[in-house]
Amino acid sequence: MFSKSKINDPSAKPTEEGAATAPAKPAPAPAGAAPKGDFAASAPRPKAPPSTLSTDLTITGNMKTTGDIQVEGNVEGDIHAHLLTVGETAVIKGEIVADDVVVNGRIIGRVRGLKVRLTSTARVEGDIIHKTIAIESGAHFEGSVQRQDDPLNTGAVKSKPPVSPASETPKA
Repeated sequence: MFSKSKINDPSAKPTEEGAATAPAKPAPAPAGAAPKGDFAASAPRPKAPPSTLSTDLTITGNMKTTGDIQVEGNVEGDIHAHLLTVGETAVIKGEIVADDVVVNGRIIGRVRGLKVRLTSTARVEGDIIHKTIAIESGAHFEGSVQRQDDPLNTGAVKSKPPVSPASETPKA
């Protein structure tokens, strides 16, 4: 019969009739939570900045990422990345496999990439397997160059499918 009045409640809004109601605003989403609805499925993730290996860093071992790497120091090992930028002071001894490779420094080893670019300061000693390549005047390159439609596939040798013994028929 009697109820508490919300007239003096500071969070209540008056309606047209003068009665108070609770706020209709939805609660804010927690920090870091993904948005709800159709927008969540179509929203692209923000691109992470490239990982940078500075000039005073030496790494011994293999590296693998789906992101981008910028090398300014020394690496002894293989590198797999989306985009690899080899700085002018960098020395990499190992195989490189990446969608895009930009070489400003020195590589000793095989390079596999969809797009490979050797700038005028590049020094490459090894084979380059690519889909597209650009070599600027002044770049130093010793090795072979081979174009492939799928240079990232390390098993480039195509083998014939095995023949099943049931399909073989002896000849008389």
